[in-house]
Amino acid sequence: MWFSFWRSRDRFSLEELRYLTDQLQKIQIVNEVNKDFVIEALRSISELITYGDQHDASFFEFFMEKQIMGEFVRILKISRAATVSLQLLQTMSIIIQNLKSEHAIYYLFSTEHMNKLITYAFDFRNDELLSYYISFLRAISGKLNKNTISLLVKTQNDKVVSFPMYVEAIQFAFHEENMIRTAVRALTLNVYHVGDDYVNRFITSPPHADYFSNLVTFFRKQCIDLNDLVTETMRSAEPSTSTILAAVDEIEDNLYYISDVISAGIPDVGRLITDNILRHLIFPLLLPSLRIEVVNGFQIGAVTSLYLLCCILRIVKIKDLANTISAAFFCPLDAFSPQPEEGLNGNMTRLCCESRSQSSGSDGIVRQPLDAESLIKEVSDSSAPKTELKDVTVKNGCPGSRLELRGALLSHITTGDDVQVLGALSVLATLLQTKELDESMLDALGILPQRKQHKKLLLEALVGEDSGEEQLFSSDNTSVKGGIDIELDGYLQKLKDYGISYFLKAGASPRAHRFEVLDALVSLFCRSNISAEILWDGGWLLRQLLPYSEAEFNSHHLKLLKDSYKYWATELLQEARGIWSDFLIILLSDEWKKCKRAIEAPSPRKEPKSMLLHSAKASAVDAVPPESSFAAGQKMSELVKHLPLFPLKVFVLLHQLQSFSLGKALSDQPCIDPPSEIPDCSRAKVAGLDASGPKPGAELRLDGAVPCRIAFERGKERHFFFLGTAIGTCGWIILAEELPSKLNCGIVRVAAPLAGSNPRIDEKHSRWLHLRIRPSTLPFLDPTKHGTPLKSKAKPFVDGRWILAFQDEDTCKVAFSMVLEEINLQSKEVERRLKPLVGLERAVDSADAFLCSTKSLTSNTAPNLM
Repeated sequence: MWFSFWRSRDRFSLEELRYLTDQLQKIQIVNEVNKDFVIEALRSISELITYGDQHDASFFEFFMEKQIMGEFVRILKISRAATVSLQLLQTMSIIIQNLKSEHAIYYLFSTEHMNKLITYAFDFRNDELLSYYISFLRAISGKLNKNTISLLVKTQNDKVVSFPMYVEAIQFAFHEENMIRTAVRALTLNVYHVGDDYVNRFITSPPHADYFSNLVTFFRKQCIDLNDLVTETMRSAEPSTSTILAAVDEIEDNLYYISDVISAGIPDVGRLITDNILRHLIFPLLLPSLRIEVVNGFQIGAVTSLYLLCCILRIVKIKDLANTISAAFFCPLDAFSPQPEEGLNGNMTRLCCESRSQSSGSDGIVRQPLDAESLIKEVSDSSAPKTELKDVTVKNGCPGSRLELRGALLSHITTGDDVQVLGALSVLATLLQTKELDESMLDALGILPQRKQHKKLLLEALVGEDSGEEQLFSSDNTSVKGGIDIELDGYLQKLKDYGISYFLKAGASPRAHRFEVLDALVSLFCRSNISAEILWDGGWLLRQLLPYSEAEFNSHHLKLLKDSYKYWATELLQEARGIWSDFLIILLSDEWKKCKRAIEAPSPRKEPKSMLLHSAKASAVDAVPPESSFAAGQKMSELVKHLPLFPLKVFVLLHQLQSFSLGKALSDQPCIDPPSEIPDCSRAKVAGLDASGPKPGAELRLDGAVPCRIAFERGKERHFFFLGTAIGTCGWIILAEELPSKLNCGIVRVAAPLAGSNPRIDEKHSRWLHLRIRPSTLPFLDPTKHGTPLKSKAKPFVDGRWILAFQDEDTCKVAFSMVLEEINLQSKEVERRLKPLVGLERAVDSADAFLCSTKSLTSNTAPNLM
C-alpha cells in the first residue's frame, strides 16, 4: 500500500492530507518494512498543516476532524524505532512553531494528546532523541501566553496541581550537554514571563521550588570547577586561557539566567534565590576564602572567590543580596571555619545522569524522573572537608586580632600579589558601582564617593539636621562621625538568621573605615612589586573617592606619597641614561594620556575575569633573554608583568595622583621642556644632519669621523668611516663610505641607535671596539613587524653586535670617547626636558601654567616630543 504513496498527486492539497491520514490509520504496527513510509508521512503532514495555516483553513479543520494528534500518539505507541519518534517530535515542533492561527494553537494545547506526548516515556539514552524532545517542549513554550498556558495545566479548587511541560523540562535543566541546558532555560523563562498567578504559585511551591535551590547548587559546582581550572593553569608550564574563558562564559551565562529569572517578577523567587546563594555559596564558600593565608580544607581559592563576588554583584541585581553580602564584610574571619558540611554531601554527577531514561520493566523504556532532593547534595564527590557557618559571638571592642572580612579584603591590597591586589580592587570597584547597595552601606565600608557624601550632607543640612550642616562646612567632612547607620544594622541583624554573628571594633565609624581604605591604597602606591597597570586601577578607585581634595589625606599619607614619588622620579631619571632613553619622552607622553584616561574613566578598564587570566598572560614570553634590549624595553613599557617594574607608569600615576589630591586639574600632556637648539659645533651639525636623522644613501660630511673595518659576513671585510652623533634626545651610530669625488664627504650605508650601544674596548685586542645594536624602535610599538608576544609564543629577540677594527689603539680610543660623549649629550638633553616634571611642587605649578598655555593654542598644534 505504501508504494501507492509515490503516485502523482498535488503535493499541497487536502486530498494529499486525507490520503496520508488514511494510510497512517491502516498501520497496526511500525516495523522495518513500513518505517520509512511512516517517517515520510509524518514529515509531509507537518508541511501540509503549515501550508494550510497560511493558505487554506480547511487543512487544519480536517486535522481536527480526523483527530490526527491522536493518530500521532497511537503511532508512537506501536513503534519501537527511534527514527519514528525523532520524526514525530520534529513534526510537532514544526507545526507548533509555524502555526499563526490562535484558533489552531488553542486546539493543539487543549487536547489531552499534547500532554500525552509530553509525558511519553521516550528512551533518552538516545542523545539525539533527547535533543528533539527538548526542542519540542521549547516550541510549546514559545506559544505561551496568559490564555494558552491554562490549556496545559490541570487545576483543582482554583489551584494548579499539574504542569507536565514545566515539570518534565526542568528534569534536564542540569544536563551535561550545554545546548540542552540552554533550551530548558529558555523554556523556563518563557513560562516565568507569562505572569500567570496560578502558575507562579505552582512553580514556587514544594517540590517544584527546589529547582531554584538546585540552580544555585549546580552553579556552586561550576564555581569549584572554575577554581580547579585556574589552579591547574597557574601550575602549568604552558598555560592556556581558552579553557578558563570557556568556564567563565558558562559562569556568567548562568548568572545572567538567574538575573532573568528574578526580573520576571515572580513573588518569592527573588527571596528563594537570594537565600540559596547566601546559604550555599556566599557564606560557606566564597567569603571564607578571602583570607590571605592558605587554609587546608577550602575548596576555592581567594582569586576565584574575588572574581565570583564581582560577577554576582554585577549581574544578579537583588538589593537584599548585595546589601547582605556587604554587611558580611563586618563579620570576623573565624565566623567561617573548616568543618564537614552535612547539608551538601553527595555527587553532583547525578544532575546529569539521572535526567536520562534508564531501562526498567518488560518494555525496557521508562522515564526515570530526577529526584529533586539529589540536587541539594554536595557538588563534588571528593571527601575533602567543606566549610560550615560557625556561630561566633564576639562582643564590641574585642581584640584586634579578630580580623573582619573587610580587613582581610584590604590586606589583599597591602600584602597580596598582583592577582590578589587586582581582585580586591575589583571587588571594591564593583561594590562602589553596585546601584542596589544603599549609600549608607558604601559609607560604612568606607568607599562612598566624595560627591555622594557632599550630596548626602547637603540634603541633611537642607532639612535642618545640625550634624549634616556642621559636617558640610567643616574641614573634616569626609563622612558621618557617628556610628553605624541603622540600615546597616538591619542587615547585620539578618546575618544571625544564617548563624553568623558580627562585631564592630571600638570606635568603628564610616570615617574610620574610610581612612582604612585610604591607608590601604596609599600603601599600595608605595609598593614596588606590583604591576603598574594594577596600580592604575588603584588610582581609579582613589580618584572616585577623592575627586579633588587634599583634606582626606593625613600627614602620614601625604608623606608616603611624596616619598614614593621622589623614589620613582629618581628611577625615572636613571632611565634617561638607559638603553631606550631616546624613547623615554615619547613613551612618557603616551603613558600620561593613557593614565589620565584610566583614572578619569567612569568605570575600571578591566573586567573582573582579567584577574583569572593575569598569571597565564604574564608567562607568555619567558623566552626573552633578560639582558637583551627588548627585555629592557618590555620592562620600561610594562608589557611583561613579571619583569621588574619600570618607573615610568608608576611615576606618571603618582604625579597625577599628587596633582588632583592638591586640587589641580590634570593637563592633557606632561609638563616637559621643549627641545633645545642644536649647537653649530656639534658633530651632528658639522656632519650636516637634522632631527630626522641619517637615511641610507644620504650624503654627509666626514669631519671627525674615524676610519674602521667591519665584516657583516664571514670573510667579507668592508671599510667605513665611523661617526657617533646626537641631536636632542635622539642619537645614531653611523657607518659611511667615503665619496671619491668629494673631499671629506661620504654616503650613509648603515645607521643604528646610539642609546644602549654600550661601547667597550676588547680586553685582548685594544684596536677592537664592541657595540651592542638594539632595534631602532620598540618591537611592541610596531606589532605588524614583530608580532604581539602576549598573543602567541614569539621567538626571543636578540640584539645585534658590532665589532669594529681600527688602525691603531689611539684611533679606537677616539671612537670610544666619541660614543660616550654623544651618549652623555643625549642623556643630558633627556634629563633637561624632564626636569620640570620630576620636581613635585614645581611640576604641579608648571602643569597649571602649561594647561593655561595649551588652551590658548589652536587645536591642531601638537608639542614636539623629540
